[in-house]
Amino acid sequence: MAQEKAPCAIRYLVAFLFVFLTMASCGTGIGVNWGTMATHQLPPEKVIKMLQENGFDKLKLFDAEEWIMAALMGTDIEVMLAIPNNMLDEMSKNPKVADSWVYDNVASYLYPGGLNIKYIAVGNEPFLKDYNGTYLQSTLPALKNVQISLNSWGLGSKIKTTVPFNADVYYSPDSNQVPSAGDFRPEVRDLTIEIIQFLYSNDAPFTVNIYPFLSLYGNDHFPFDFAFFDGTNKPVIDGNSVYTNVFDANLDTLLWALDKAGYPDMNIIVGEVGWPTDGDKNANVQNAKRFNMGLLKHALSGNGTPKRKGIIDIYLFSLIDEDAKSIAPGNFERHWGIFEFDGKPKYELDLAGLEEDKGLVPVEGIKYMEKQWCILDPKAKDLHYLPESIDFACSKSDCTALGYGSSCNTLTLQGNASYAFNMYYQVNNQRDWDCDFSGLAITTDEDPSQKGCQFPVMISRGSSLHQRVTHILKKALGVYIFLVFSL
Repeated sequence: MAQEKAPCAIRYLVAFLFVFLTMASCGTGIGVNWGTMATHQLPPEKVIKMLQENGFDKLKLFDAEEWIMAALMGTDIEVMLAIPNNMLDEMSKNPKVADSWVYDNVASYLYPGGLNIKYIAVGNEPFLKDYNGTYLQSTLPALKNVQISLNSWGLGSKIKTTVPFNADVYYSPDSNQVPSAGDFRPEVRDLTIEIIQFLYSNDAPFTVNIYPFLSLYGNDHFPFDFAFFDGTNKPVIDGNSVYTNVFDANLDTLLWALDKAGYPDMNIIVGEVGWPTDGDKNANVQNAKRFNMGLLKHALSGNGTPKRKGIIDIYLFSLIDEDAKSIAPGNFERHWGIFEFDGKPKYELDLAGLEEDKGLVPVEGIKYMEKQWCILDPKAKDLHYLPESIDFACSKSDCTALGYGSSCNTLTLQGNASYAFNMYYQVNNQRDWDCDFSGLAITTDEDPSQKGCQFPVMISRGSSLHQRVTHILKKALGVYIFLVFSL
């Protein structure tokens, strides 16, 4: 009998501990997304230290990655964990899968010295048009099963579920392209409103990802300044509302769609918003700083949008560049970071939204590989295999900086080859045999970087054994505490 009652006792204790732990902290500042699709990861404990020193108190993750969660233990940073799209189908069909995930990644971290988990993101943009309906039928059932599991642990009133939607889930009809005409896309409207009803009934937020950069990308006719918060373009007039930037217009389109659906007071989180610094003619440091500084001032001012006043809850996208991300949407996808791949700030940014020239604290104590680069041999004569070699190198590394309008777009053919060779060489940890390319390449200790075009040296891969052992011990201690109190 004692063994049968133990799970219930553990669940009760988890709920008690969570209530106790969350009484002391509640994140109210700026959040940030930390994506980890990179070939060389920064030590997570150093990244967490940097987040704390810069004043980030909210963090959104795209998966429940143990190596990051281990580094977050004992901090006050408010965490949004995510369940990847590829888990939605199984989780929607089997409540035990949802409960197992909640136990492994939520309940077992809620102890003194554990995590401050605030939200569970069920999927990531599951209704995106490009997914062709793959996740339409599984999102809501998965969401419900996760909520049931949270409730069973006594956590449903404190940890909220949400579904991060892409802004393409709503629109303004072509005949009347103003925010007040906003509605949900006809083909997903009913399903979206069902999810909204469920979230609302659980006092959970609607999460939306908004990207003003994409209004400019591929559209030379879009008014450039309208993508920013300090522009001088002609405003958009919608009845008594005046819109001077596309972010407000986009967000109010959602608010009007919610209004029409009967949820005018729905809580909103902007789960992703930012500006890339490379990979397109409009993606650069100057535009990124201009956008993000304007965004922070605007979001934190309390002025809100024409339809809804107040501070706007945002998570900047993103923390660090990801050189292994898919570039199907565009080369810019690997360059959203506020920080470079090695944790150095790309530009000054005041997270309080007040001073334009306040520096960010870098990730400190980073170790790099040798100051050594792979370049095209200047003495090479037979260049017959050069195009093929460049294509191969770029297919296995990140050459997005070479694209049209990008930071290294002005290199010569020889420069392009050297850049491609070096990226492949660095990604593969400077192995001698990865700087050959049919005899076309050589190594050098002279930095081949040019003005505005950086030839990087990758960070060293550090051992994570100590971190993983510490994580296992902490988690085991937490489970032990649960069991002791449940006896």
